[in-house]
Amino acid sequence: MSSTRVTVVGAGMSGAACAAELVRAGVDVRVVDRGRAPGGRMASPTLHDRRVDTGAGYFTVRDNGFDAVVDGWRDRGLARPWTDTFGVLAPDAAPSTKSGPTRWATDGGLRSLVRDVIGDIPVETASLEELPDGHVVVAMPDPQAARLVEVPDGVDYEPVIAVVVGFDGSLELPFEHAAFVNDHPDIAFVADDGSRRGDAAPVLVAHTTPDRAGRHLDDPDAVVPVVVDALRGLLGVGEPAWTHAHRWTFAKPVGQHDLSCHVAVDGDRLIGLAGDQWCPEGAPRVESAWRSGVDLAAALLPRL
Repeated sequence: MSSTRVTVVGAGMSGAACAAELVRAGVDVRVVDRGRAPGGRMASPTLHDRRVDTGAGYFTVRDNGFDAVVDGWRDRGLARPWTDTFGVLAPDAAPSTKSGPTRWATDGGLRSLVRDVIGDIPVETASLEELPDGHVVVAMPDPQAARLVEVPDGVDYEPVIAVVVGFDGSLELPFEHAAFVNDHPDIAFVADDGSRRGDAAPVLVAHTTPDRAGRHLDDPDAVVPVVVDALRGLLGVGEPAWTHAHRWTFAKPVGQHDLSCHVAVDGDRLIGLAGDQWCPEGAPRVESAWRSGVDLAAALLPRL
């Protein structure tokens, strides 16, 4: 469609969705990401010979377009319904449950879905200090995007440190699948990754509270003993066999834009912004990141 290249900076779900739509329309696309693999906050590194979701814990389906994508993932065995009920834990309170929308999980880790969306489009590993020439899509959290381009009414983000805790032998937990943790100074969410992955591995992933994460951004490994001690008190688990910490400085948007994407004109080029924070309906989530990328591609195509 166009001989002009579009550089997509950020290979998370929004960047992958935008790049795929542009390529499908015949646009020459270059994708750049600072990480060693696509996925962004849907990261699923290999730890002790298995994939572990250290970023997003799951995804839901409300968007009318995203549901068709998810149907395809389910048909090809890439994703499956996980649960609609999570546990609720709190200090000095009996465990309870809370039902909601169906949460989806993957056997290969959430990163595998980003890889599926981006398909055969190559991803270059690079950390950019300034915008590249030509048309550009910046698909990342607003505080990161603002280092490269002006972001209108930028949204702030909360930090999270994900602590992965592996055990020898089976686990007896006071919840099934995962649990929200209320009124706790250190932990906000904990997932049974063996349930999420479908292999029953004795691995938990705990997400810290933003306050606790903020104290350890310079040294995320230092939060591990704090989280392990908190898990002992909440779950009654024993000593872990291994641990791993991953810092997310910009984990969760604390607000959202009232549009699903943004396009600015800079001289003779277009600059587009996308991400889960570009979410006029509902709360920012995986599906809003996908919708933002798709909508941005649709906004760019008539102008290229």
